[in-house]
Amino acid sequence: MNLVDSSAWLAYFSGEPSASHFAKAIEATEQLVVPSVCLYEVFKRILTQRGEDDALQAVALMQQGKVIELNERIALTAAQISVMNKLAMADSIILATARIFSAILWTQDSDFQGLENVHYFPKETS
Repeated sequence: MNLVDSSAWLAYFSGEPSASHFAKAIEATEQLVVPSVCLYEVFKRILTQRGEDDALQAVALMQQGKVIELNERIALTAAQISVMNKLAMADSIILATARIFSAILWTQDSDFQGLENVHYFPKETS
């Protein structure tokens, strides 16, 4: 299973140089889990930068994977992860979801660098 975090989705949607690192995980939708918090973060960013139509199109693509709602197990696991790794709430929810679903987390967010089962790629500039 794969989980692509919000930073990687945004790189993919905007065609950043680093997008190639995430394309295979994103396009293998049968193996893709998508935390609902990623829908929120990506929709909000694209809504503010490019408008509602583009934001809705992005979310529709994300929803081709299995959308995972925040539940009690994920919330409590995320709280433990947050304390242990000093991660923000959204990052903790994303990492907890990846761990519960035995997914590899694909990211360019340096907060995840060095964590187990994380494929971290630094943000590239053109």
